[in-house]
Amino acid sequence: MSIPGIGGISRFARELPRIASGVIVEAGWIGAHMIMYPLGLLTEPASRGSGRHALAGLSPEQRGLVHQGVDLASTPILLVHGIGDNHSIFTVLDRALRRRGFRNLSSFDYGLLTRDVRAAAVDLAAAIETFADRTGYEQIHVIGHSLGGLIARYYVQRQGGDARIHTLVTLGTPHQGTVLARAGQLLPLVRQLTPGSDLIAELALPARGCRTRFIAFHSDLDHLIVPSRNARIDHPDLAVRNIGVHGIGHLSMPNNGRIAFQIASALQELDPTGAQAVHQVADADRRHRPEKETTSASTW
Repeated sequence: MSIPGIGGISRFARELPRIASGVIVEAGWIGAHMIMYPLGLLTEPASRGSGRHALAGLSPEQRGLVHQGVDLASTPILLVHGIGDNHSIFTVLDRALRRRGFRNLSSFDYGLLTRDVRAAAVDLAAAIETFADRTGYEQIHVIGHSLGGLIARYYVQRQGGDARIHTLVTLGTPHQGTVLARAGQLLPLVRQLTPGSDLIAELALPARGCRTRFIAFHSDLDHLIVPSRNARIDHPDLAVRNIGVHGIGHLSMPNNGRIAFQIASALQELDPTGAQAVHQVADADRRHRPEKETTSASTW
């Protein structure tokens, strides 16, 4: 049995407060979400915002975003929750994005009885069509937590959703599966989340010409995505920014202020055609957080 060296022990000692803090925060959010979850069952996921761009009542930050570009402030954003969850998980993120000037937000609940990612992606496609028609936009942004990100990615890659989704942001999504799913092989949906499943293999197939931009957040304290690197998107045909965050648990990700800031910064600096200066977002991110970020695909 090997004994860790002095350097390893020292690094662990430095990291221990951060890990402990992250665990405490995650436990707090688990408790808070247990309280909010029933409210999500009792209320329908509502679409909030409109296509109008009145400046009355907006904060200086919101006014700045509207002045920067009407499309940036009003491009619709759809929030998609994770397995066994509902739209209440996005209460904090929804409010954070609104404070930063985004006006058209809605959420999609795919139901507790969902058994198949592919079928859920079909339902998501219908919801996106309705949302796009109502807001008058050809493309929208999608933010998916956990399984929600995988459903949206399947729609993009395998069902032509890259024509509708401009940017897909995923938070703790098992893009390469999670080994924890091996304990639930009797459940069809959980079986699809096993590393190497037919669904995961299908998402690894070529996706040349995919127009959607991806931002994938992965955390070293995510207790549901094992190993945590499986929340990255590593695909040669996709334009991806993989962003690693530290000390943030699975349920804490949609409720974290730094992550909300990074999402808002990325979406604010995208122009309507997606031709954006990557260094501008990277510089803005670095000013507010120390996390490492990796980027693949030269177009992003």
